[in-house]
Amino acid sequence: MLKKISIIFISLLAALLLFATTRPDVFRIERSTRIKAPIDKIFAIINDQHQAEKWSPWEKLDPSMTKTYSGPASGKGAAYHWEGNNEVGAGSSEIIESISPSKITMKLDMLKPFEAHNIVRFTLQPEGETTHVIWSMQGKQPYIAKIIGIFMNCDKIVGKQFEEGLFNLKSLAEK
Repeated sequence: MLKKISIIFISLLAALLLFATTRPDVFRIERSTRIKAPIDKIFAIINDQHQAEKWSPWEKLDPSMTKTYSGPASGKGAAYHWEGNNEVGAGSSEIIESISPSKITMKLDMLKPFEAHNIVRFTLQPEGETTHVIWSMQGKQPYIAKIIGIFMNCDKIVGKQFEEGLFNLKSLAEK
């Protein structure tokens, strides 16, 4: 009986590990909203790393996190480094492309609680009296993340944080 249970367990584990290999090698998470504010105003908020504390959903998870800034005040080369509790971890974000007023691309390097290197992009499109803001993140999905993804929907978890951040950005820009 124990031998049968062991064989079943090993077979299920092997099937799970094999299934994980079929998962995509890259991930992409995207959320968007429409903000009733000029595109230039929204662009200026996102393009300034110092302003992230006013709208980023991660800022309120650890109000005492250590933050440092380097490079220019805004635009290409502006960088933000943080170290905080387990919820926000440690890492850095650097603007690697800033095309006024329509696109900002950032390199996001997470160091804790796990290492990850992703690209974050904000795309802004004027639509009448509103601006359509798209926030996306993409990166490589290592094998362990493929396994975790079988049990956790990372798109829902991170997507919910993006939605909160966009709501905060909307509130700030529409003042």
